[in-house]
Amino acid sequence: MATFLFDEIIFGPVKSRRLGVSLGINLLPTNKKLCNFNCIYCECGWTEDPGKTSNKLPHRKEVYDALEHTLSEMKAKNQHPDVITYAGNGEPTLHPEFPGIIDDSIALRDKYFPEAKIAVLSNATTIENPIIKAALLKVDKNILKLDSAFDSTIQIHNNPKVKIKAETLINNLVGFNGKVIIQTLFLRGLHNNRIIDNTTPAEISGWLSAIERIRPSEVMIYTISRDTPEGSQLQKVPVKELHEIAARVELLGIKTQVSG
Repeated sequence: MATFLFDEIIFGPVKSRRLGVSLGINLLPTNKKLCNFNCIYCECGWTEDPGKTSNKLPHRKEVYDALEHTLSEMKAKNQHPDVITYAGNGEPTLHPEFPGIIDDSIALRDKYFPEAKIAVLSNATTIENPIIKAALLKVDKNILKLDSAFDSTIQIHNNPKVKIKAETLINNLVGFNGKVIIQTLFLRGLHNNRIIDNTTPAEISGWLSAIERIRPSEVMIYTISRDTPEGSQLQKVPVKELHEIAARVELLGIKTQVSG
């Protein structure tokens, strides 16, 4: 169960399966995960306590200074990132200064690497907040999670610490009018001795219907690539099957990316 946490505000750049050369930004504590999901497959491990830890979050100026320092160094070394990615130890939009931090990152990106994209990886639980939604609409790659169209599956796979209904989540995603990238992790296995699988015919049918309603600019399909809190209980979905799912999305006229 060798999950891990990011121990700095800035990490990388790293070669991302989905994004290319990615410079990562962690807005969350460096010593614990802070998230309102507790996904059974999360590479950062279990969410031990979703309570308040605002005093452990980096301040907006700390993030600004760290990002400017790194981008300045990369510029001097002629190291160009493809994307500046907000991810890290949990849900980045939970940071109380998230909207302002996004504005700062856009300004710094434009100063040092105007060709680079800005991405946010989010579980989409906060998008009902109009301030968060407005911030996400400013970034180039607004990547939001949808692992299933069924409440029962979301409860198992994502184990939310907040009240969330699949239909509400899907409707909120529809509200982005296509300026959103949907990311979905497919897996199989056991959780609490119960068989889980979000690749069944019913699951895929429901998920495809949701994708057709949302009409995202792109869909990112992937499976487990690192250790998970559940350990060997969870299984990867073969790349061949992921491509078969992707082909059905592309029949809807939606660009799809597969990472095995």
